[in-house]
Amino acid sequence: MALHRSLWAGRIMSAFVVIALVADGTIQLFAPAQIASMLQETGFAMDLTQVVGPIILTCAILYAIPATAVLGAILVTGFLGGAICAHVRIGELGSAPELISLLLGAMTWGGLYLRDPRIRVLLPLIH
Repeated sequence: MALHRSLWAGRIMSAFVVIALVADGTIQLFAPAQIASMLQETGFAMDLTQVVGPIILTCAILYAIPATAVLGAILVTGFLGGAICAHVRIGELGSAPELISLLLGAMTWGGLYLRDPRIRVLLPLIH
């Protein structure tokens, strides 16, 4: 019963991550004006949304598919690490976007840990 609960908790956490990434990627592609000020603050050019949007969407899709979820989690972590680094670089340590990226990264691996027994074998929390 506990395994069933952890599986569903992992699926819910993972779904939240996928929804957040798909929303971000969609905004990057179809409504870049919505995030123009944030891009400008972090020093990124507006035309990068046409590159970053598909990257985010690809990461989300790979993470959502069980067979490629580990690869997706690695790519999501790399992307979110870059986002965190961009905010640290401009002196926004502890800012909301940085904390959201950190939380999404933790949820990415937490969700995968709870829904994939192979990850629990590789990273046992309790011996």
